[in-house]
Amino acid sequence: MKVVSKINSEHYQWGVGCDGWHLVKSPALSIIQERVPPGCSETRHLHRESEQFFFVLSGCATLEVNGEAFQLTEHQGFRVPRNTPHQLRNDGQIELHFVVTSTPPSHGDRIEA
Repeated sequence: MKVVSKINSEHYQWGVGCDGWHLVKSPALSIIQERVPPGCSETRHLHRESEQFFFVLSGCATLEVNGEAFQLTEHQGFRVPRNTPHQLRNDGQIELHFVVTSTPPSHGDRIEA
């Protein structure tokens, strides 16, 4: 066991200028802190097995779930059930920082929608 942070966690880049840090990466659970610059987004997709919970640390996220857009601000979260098309984007003027928790982990369980 250890204290984890972005500093000592596995880092990866995705999209255009977006970053992720694996805070927890196990066969049963994934917790990732992510950074999304203004104007950037992920592609719409779904996970057959994984359910996810998005929690905004700072900035504002637009989370489209099943075609309905939700605005999440600092310290707000949203659960996305498995088999549900969703897309996160940063429509704001400042960087978006959030944590996404997936169980089971969503890597390898992503279908573009």
